[in-house]
Amino acid sequence: MSFPWAEHYTPKHPAMQWIDEKLPLPRLVYNAVGAGYPVPRNLNYFWNFGVLAGLALMIQIVTGVIMAMHYGANTLVAFGTVEQTMRDVNAGWLMRYAHANGASFFFIVVYLHIFRGLFFGSYKAPREMVWLLGLVIFLLMMATAFMGYVLPWGQMSYWGAKVITGLFGAIPVVGEPIQTWLLGGFAPGNASLNRFFSLHFLLPFVIAAVVILHIWALHIPGSSNPTGVEVKGPQDTVPFHPYYTAKDGFGAGVFLILFAILLFYAPNYLGHPDNYIEANPLSTPAHIVPEWYFWPFYAILRAFTVDFFFVPAKLLGVLAMFSSILLLFFLPWLDTSPVRSGNYRPTFRKFFWILIVDVLILGYCGGAPAAEPYVMISQVAAAYYFAHFLIILPLISRFEKPLPLPNSITEAVLGRDAIEGEREALPGMGSDPQPSHAG
Repeated sequence: MSFPWAEHYTPKHPAMQWIDEKLPLPRLVYNAVGAGYPVPRNLNYFWNFGVLAGLALMIQIVTGVIMAMHYGANTLVAFGTVEQTMRDVNAGWLMRYAHANGASFFFIVVYLHIFRGLFFGSYKAPREMVWLLGLVIFLLMMATAFMGYVLPWGQMSYWGAKVITGLFGAIPVVGEPIQTWLLGGFAPGNASLNRFFSLHFLLPFVIAAVVILHIWALHIPGSSNPTGVEVKGPQDTVPFHPYYTAKDGFGAGVFLILFAILLFYAPNYLGHPDNYIEANPLSTPAHIVPEWYFWPFYAILRAFTVDFFFVPAKLLGVLAMFSSILLLFFLPWLDTSPVRSGNYRPTFRKFFWILIVDVLILGYCGGAPAAEPYVMISQVAAAYYFAHFLIILPLISRFEKPLPLPNSITEAVLGRDAIEGEREALPGMGSDPQPSHAG
């Protein structure tokens, strides 16, 4: 998207003029993240998490490529090569810990990015494609993270692979052949490790490609903003550079400081101690759990304990787990309210915070043993999760009385009295014969 008032790229140096004529890459960058891309003037720090997710992806790709140089995708040596990398390779411990904890930080910023979109209605028209591509990225992240968890070939790696791939066995008729095809055998082994390693190496680059589509789709309608009101004119925008490059730079600094604190002082805090025990198919861990960022979905999977007529409980759990993500693809059409931002939707805002608590409860239950009272709590929380999106949200959209919206972004930022001063200062915006009283 290019607003009529957007600055145009005009290279002055002969070399840059030649490059712009032959391969207009500087122009593309200028119009994507430079002064040629006007954005709403009222974006807050919740809009930093998209950039932070991109930074986390770059950390994962760089550290992952370095780790792959020293990894052996064979069940006899996989565990040993990871340990050798940490002990004998220069800065190998740093690369391994940065990659393992980088995955957690990647999911943290993506979850915050998703819930920001949920609260501010960033999934609503005309940004449905931005939302849908974001969910595709999320699914690819989950697949990549699962396969990466298998590669160290510790106890949790092996048994996590066995449990998760075993979910496909719950599908009638075709389930077991699919499971065998995925593993390359009847249990995780060399074939599984080779396949997971290849896909784990490939998928981050696929994610990067979808991220480009995600950003492209975003630039067509332009960024959303905390008011949910669309841009009306140049007074509502500022150039992305230097205003938001500086803001994103500050956010990246905070992100890297927190990342460094975890990396250097508690590198194993988010991991599972059993994964420092080499995989043993003859010794089942007492409590098999995935990584923490899968816990809410794992809780939904385990919430189904009773068969429903001819449908096994295991199949119901698998369907519910996948449905918990897939229903988000329909969110732009489930929420029919004309108001985007939760700031102007009082009822929606209350239920949004209930949803946050519900997801946290699911996460806690997913990391807890599959015993009471955790199973019962996860059943109630899973029921509310689906009710929120399929029942409560459509009803809120229909019956809620939203608060009055500001007429423009500028009015929301500066107040009505200051708008007149803004109009007088900007050519082509017109002015009111009444004097303005900017405060």
